[in-house]
Amino acid sequence: MAKALRQVKENLNAVDIVLELVDARLPESSRNPQLEELLQNKKSIIVLTKMDLADPKLTREWIAYYEQNGHPAIAVNSNQGTLPAIEKKIKEVLKEKIAAKEARGIKNSRIKAMCIGIPNVGKSTLLNRLVKKNVAIVGNKPGVTKAQQWLKAGSSLLLLDTPGILWPKFEDPIVGKKLALTGAVKDTLYAKDDVALYELEYFVDNHPQALTERYKLDESDLDQPTVELLLSITKKMGFKEDYDRASERLIFECRKGKLGHFTLDAVPKDPAKV
Repeated sequence: MAKALRQVKENLNAVDIVLELVDARLPESSRNPQLEELLQNKKSIIVLTKMDLADPKLTREWIAYYEQNGHPAIAVNSNQGTLPAIEKKIKEVLKEKIAAKEARGIKNSRIKAMCIGIPNVGKSTLLNRLVKKNVAIVGNKPGVTKAQQWLKAGSSLLLLDTPGILWPKFEDPIVGKKLALTGAVKDTLYAKDDVALYELEYFVDNHPQALTERYKLDESDLDQPTVELLLSITKKMGFKEDYDRASERLIFECRKGKLGHFTLDAVPKDPAKV
């Protein structure tokens, strides 16, 4: 991790802009505070990936929040064509630098952008879509990208891919559970039932209908303690008292969008800077 951070720092002066990729389902919890600190004096754009899995209303609110705080942001579906939208946003943020180059007679030069983010945030999938080739290794497990690589995207972008970087300690334990639920950390770091219980608490409070419809529950089932709810769902799945297996299924279905669109991070109500 220290080596990866050092490489990011060393390459900052070699790029025009940084694309900070975050998961649209947890925009703030999936931002590495160590990377944020490095970017304080660098032009950057927050790119909310996996927008097709997130609550669209909250995605719009998050983008508005970042923009209002002076931080350019854009949401993308990595499974669809996104190059024009990202190119447009980059040129919008760098318009003064581009204009200065053109004034010196330098036109149509490639813009160098560094892509950073935590593991399994959808970076490799997005890069493959931008480059229109399978040049970045894609996987469902965190930490697939192991080294930096330069990639050409369209006629105007040169992208520097970097490995996903997690910070060493989560100050808020809930942040760790959010990352575990969305697959940003290795499944072995958290007990499956702990993550599943957090998942159930969130959906009972925010999307109860998703649970009742998916697992054929009565509304009254949601009034019981979360541990008892997990027991009820385990039985509905036909797993008897195999809580680990039921927890694994719950987490898997949540990640795949079987419970609908959701966003774990609420948009802050205060105007604090990001």
